[in-house]
Amino acid sequence: MKAINPWINFNGNAEEAFNFYKSVFGGAFAKVVRFRDLANAGFPVSESEADKIIYISLPIGKNNVLVANDVPEIMGRTNENENRSKIAVSAASREEADKIFNGLSAGGNVEGPIGDSPWGSYAGMFRDKYGIEWIVEYDPNDHD
Repeated sequence: MKAINPWINFNGNAEEAFNFYKSVFGGAFAKVVRFRDLANAGFPVSESEADKIIYISLPIGKNNVLVANDVPEIMGRTNENENRSKIAVSAASREEADKIFNGLSAGGNVEGPIGDSPWGSYAGMFRDKYGIEWIVEYDPNDHD
């Protein structure tokens, strides 16, 4: 297997969320496709959705890519706060774990403060300001 990459649905704020994620992780978007880019006679796009994101990707690290899209209005709203899935980030150091945890949790809701865990890692859990749940962990025994 090459990789498993998280894909997140948003309600029209995918670009805002991904600019926030890019400010924490760094890097550059590999691809940004808007609904207007795919508009044609068979796939009409309303003015209200023309600038929304149908695909955005942010490479993180060597083999990871965070991907997202805005859900078209005709499909109804997605409720990020009911999505109990989490995105797990394995940091390379305690310092990196702190940087990512503090950056992504800003404006969000910390569910488990970052610190030493009973299972020997350094970990924390939160829901970011967009309703997406994350776990950030550094395992000093993982020598990958």
